[in-house]
Amino acid sequence: MIVTFCGHSQYTATGEDEQKILSLLTEIIGDHHAALYLGGYGSFDAFARQCGRKYKESHPNTKLIFVTPYITIDYQKNHLEYNKDFYDEILYPGLEDKPLRFAISYRNKWMVEQADYVIAYKTHERGGAYQTFKQAQRKKKPLFNISGKI
Repeated sequence: MIVTFCGHSQYTATGEDEQKILSLLTEIIGDHHAALYLGGYGSFDAFARQCGRKYKESHPNTKLIFVTPYITIDYQKNHLEYNKDFYDEILYPGLEDKPLRFAISYRNKWMVEQADYVIAYKTHERGGAYQTFKQAQRKKKPLFNISGKI
């Protein structure tokens, strides 16, 4: 089972949101094997990773996977080396044919397509998180918006 996350880069973590995510993960995954696909950019992504780590403490069948949008040598040296300490795996979805400036958007679409569930934090209708949220709706993925906004 694959659970992915999307949320605005400007986000302030709350204990209530953490509890919502942990409860959702427990409800969705339980004690089954699962992969949490994480983006690794912005405040919500960092928060989702933190929640994933907390969930994994009591559910060791869970893997935290950073899905990287880039595979250039410079990016590997500067970013992937740093991130390997925070995740169980780093996955590259093969976006070589996409323009670098759109790599994150294509990576987000790929993550939604792979996901069985999407957990989101969407409060407004603009930006990458909103586009990813809409992609999940179009693909009819089970979608949970922890912000409480539609």
